[in-house]
Amino acid sequence: MMYVGDSLNRGQYVSMVCLLHSLIPHHAKSMETFGSLTVFTAKDYNATIEFYWAPFLLESNSDDAVIHRITDRVVRKGSINKHGKHWEGVDIIVFNTYLWWMTGSDFKILHGSFDDEVKDIVQVPTEDAYRMAMKSMVKWVEKNMDPERTRVFFTSMSPSHFKGIEWGGKPNENCYNQTKPIEDPNYWGSDSSKSIMRVTRDVLKFPVTFLNITQLSLYRKDAHTSIYKKQWNPLTPQQLANPNTYADCTHWCLPGLQDTWNHLLFVKLFYP
Repeated sequence: MMYVGDSLNRGQYVSMVCLLHSLIPHHAKSMETFGSLTVFTAKDYNATIEFYWAPFLLESNSDDAVIHRITDRVVRKGSINKHGKHWEGVDIIVFNTYLWWMTGSDFKILHGSFDDEVKDIVQVPTEDAYRMAMKSMVKWVEKNMDPERTRVFFTSMSPSHFKGIEWGGKPNENCYNQTKPIEDPNYWGSDSSKSIMRVTRDVLKFPVTFLNITQLSLYRKDAHTSIYKKQWNPLTPQQLANPNTYADCTHWCLPGLQDTWNHLLFVKLFYP
């Protein structure tokens, strides 16, 4: 089983490993990382659960599993096989891609190679760039996945909660110190793009099963890692004095919401 995508998909992967590993004796399991690939092995079952870092699915300048914090993001057109060769042969695959595309109304696409001395880069609407990636994923699945023996899933976009004013909070509020879910059943935050959701709806088709986690996750402003996460850079005195300025309102605590995503995945996997 393999999860492919960005850090939100990695969170779902870690959730799945945590749900399973306590039932497996210590001597019968292992966890190893090989560049973009992390592999959890249940030795007695000859089974692995894996995560592969590919935030855009296509080749990009953010593909390094460790050093990928790049503001000026570029994706190479027609390059899904760069990563796809590492996905072949899996029995269950769970894709996601969304957050890394959200850099503005436009996105940069590379025609040719990252090795070209003079790079042919065009800027297109984000929805068009995202549609290109989704179509590439579907074509790759049709070509490389046998629907008789492989299950393919795509997890919808994971919402963020940076704008408290959208759920009736104060203008400077975000997920920091939130302890209750949003109760408005019609809530839809601006961090979740309906136009991207429409692209997903239009492009996805069999044999890809859509795992819609967006609406149920939108309510959970209380479920983010907030300030309780590893900080990659030392916090400034100004940040420490105002915790909401460095709260992570994108990723999720574990145990938590992403366990629910995997329960939904379990149901779709065994009761299609």
